[in-house]
Amino acid sequence: MSPGQGGLLRQGDFRRLFLADTVSQVGSQVSLLALPLVAVSTLDASGAEVGFLSACGTLAFLVVGLPAGAWVDRTRRRSVLIVADIGRALVLGSIPVAWKLGVLTMAQLYLVALLAGILTVFFDVAYQSYLPHLVGREHLTEGNAKLEGVRAVSQIGGPTLAGLLIQVFTAPITIAVDSVSFLGSALFLRRIRKRERIQRRETKAHLGSEVREGLGFVLGHRLLRDLALSIASYNLLAAARATLLILLLAQVLRLPAGVIGVFFSIASVGSLIGALTARRIAELIGQGRAIWVTAAVAAPFQLLIPMAERGWLLWLAAAANIVIWLCVSVFNITQLSFRQQLAPERLLGRTNATMRFLVWGVSPLGASLGGVLAQLIGARSALWLIAFGGVIPVLPLILSPLRSMRELPDSMRPTDTAVLRGR
Repeated sequence: MSPGQGGLLRQGDFRRLFLADTVSQVGSQVSLLALPLVAVSTLDASGAEVGFLSACGTLAFLVVGLPAGAWVDRTRRRSVLIVADIGRALVLGSIPVAWKLGVLTMAQLYLVALLAGILTVFFDVAYQSYLPHLVGREHLTEGNAKLEGVRAVSQIGGPTLAGLLIQVFTAPITIAVDSVSFLGSALFLRRIRKRERIQRRETKAHLGSEVREGLGFVLGHRLLRDLALSIASYNLLAAARATLLILLLAQVLRLPAGVIGVFFSIASVGSLIGALTARRIAELIGQGRAIWVTAAVAAPFQLLIPMAERGWLLWLAAAANIVIWLCVSVFNITQLSFRQQLAPERLLGRTNATMRFLVWGVSPLGASLGGVLAQLIGARSALWLIAFGGVIPVLPLILSPLRSMRELPDSMRPTDTAVLRGR
């Protein structure tokens, strides 16, 4: 069914998913800033401890990344989304309770970050696999762009809201806001009416063979391999940069939480612009070119981030982040829509989970690397090192068939496999 003149938001079920994602994303952005600030301001955590805390949040991609896809393919994805939201509400809600009782420790923060990360893995894999069922594959780019727009708006308003809440109510209480937001998201998801059919499977099929099938599909496709290598290297560097930025702004420059929140909010404007323009950019220069061109444009702007100082250089770094996040937004929408169009229905969960395992599994290493580098050479010097490494994610793309492809394949045919493997 066509979404009509008003787009997908005229469809009730997509609108409910959109609202659920809006509530959840805003809350998540609040905790993204509040959790490390709890460690720094309440528990006086070191740079290495903050890095390890960030690593715990993404360690789940290594722990359950691959089996999550096979499990999601076996059940109704809407149910997975609801359970994941409720679970995150309970886990995060334990932080303000423990703080109020005077028993909050770094060990609890590590555990909360890990458990919330595991639930996020299931949520993300299920949502990416649920969207084609909800809107149809012909509307994937529009659907992904609208949901990316939600993420962008939440990144604009979330950090500013977080900074203000932290200054007024403290970081632990601010995390309670995120806990409540996940419950709101679950309520919207529960109202989605369209039901899925669970894919029938052979009785002898087991989790291990299904995981291997998903790995084989992704690693056997030249374009998916190239994308995985590029995104993984970018996420490794981005995780280190995120940890180092918090340390630079909070510990080195000693900026108040409200200013830190505004810094990240300004940077997030780029994500919104990217979400609004991604489809037009892909139509103008082609899907394949939209992927590698945006990666190449973002790389040099990373050199402005380590220059951040109190005063105008701080806002120059924020402006550079606008361009970086714009490019990342267009890149993400284009490559995610391609993956969703390419994968067969029965492999959607495993394809998304395998990609996320490959590209997000490096994030714990990146976050830990950022913390260790901050201890060894200082946050600013480490940021310079990460910035010069920004060219690395571009290399797999410009050496890929993507460099000359305007349109990307939208199904997996035997002839495509042979060509894309380079045989």
